[in-house]
Amino acid sequence: MKLYLIGMPGSGKTTLGRALAAHFALPFLDLDAEIVARAGQVIPAIFLQHGEAHFRRLEAEVLRDVAARPGPLVLATGGGTPCFHDNLTVMHATGLTLWLDVPVPVLAGRLAATAETASRPLLATAGPTEKWLNETLEARTRFYRQAGLHHSEPAAPAAAVAEMLAAAGFTLPPAA
Repeated sequence: MKLYLIGMPGSGKTTLGRALAAHFALPFLDLDAEIVARAGQVIPAIFLQHGEAHFRRLEAEVLRDVAARPGPLVLATGGGTPCFHDNLTVMHATGLTLWLDVPVPVLAGRLAATAETASRPLLATAGPTEKWLNETLEARTRFYRQAGLHHSEPAAPAAAVAEMLAAAGFTLPPAA
């Protein structure tokens, strides 16, 4: 079974994903990193040269390739991944989705503290971060709500999330 982490930029998908992968002794992948490897360009360059529509098609293609890989893994998706090209259906068909629901002020603080805004094309041109985050969350919530699991504690330890996952049936296959 694959575990797909979904949520807004700054929600901790990559950080928690790495910790959960270590906890469950699973491979960890970051969808954005997989896209960069496939495209041979960083994401801002993809947006600049080809536009968001091209990026979203590439994102869907890479997601489907990752979903088709044998064996379990933990995947941190991009914030918009579940909202385009029926990607959420692919994730539900091949694993468990976990929405990391973090309040906008916390997201804004995290993004400001990490100085990652320039590496996130939609944020780099959005103007005031909290306004963009609020508007984007409003548009994406209908997709995020479809996740199999919902976690709304911004700083919960990975062990607590792992317990929640285990209680929901996220288990490893028996050793061969």
